[in-house]
Amino acid sequence: MFRRTFWFTTGVAAGVWATTKVNRKLKQLTPENLAKQAANKAIEAGGRFKDRAVGFALDVRDNMAQREAELGDALGVNASVDPGLPAPRSFAAIENRNSPKYVEGSAYTTYSYNRNEDH
Repeated sequence: MFRRTFWFTTGVAAGVWATTKVNRKLKQLTPENLAKQAANKAIEAGGRFKDRAVGFALDVRDNMAQREAELGDALGVNASVDPGLPAPRSFAAIENRNSPKYVEGSAYTTYSYNRNEDH
């Protein structure tokens, strides 16, 4: 008699447990809950993406500043200027002496910026 009562109770408990699990899973699979889960996952993914993008942007900015400092040192732009010397002149990076915009003989190389001059 005790055996039958034990197995009956075990079966009822297993049935209740299985029914509870199935009902929970069915509630999770309703369209409303699926939409909530998708929205939560999207928000989490967006947050992770934002954190990584911000970190990447900061890394790029730091490396850019470091590289600019290296180039400035290599080109002598960051060198200290002796107060007894005149200020350095700025020159155009590329001079096209064949251009009609090029003006020879001035203190600085000047170019005309009239867009309609060539036409």
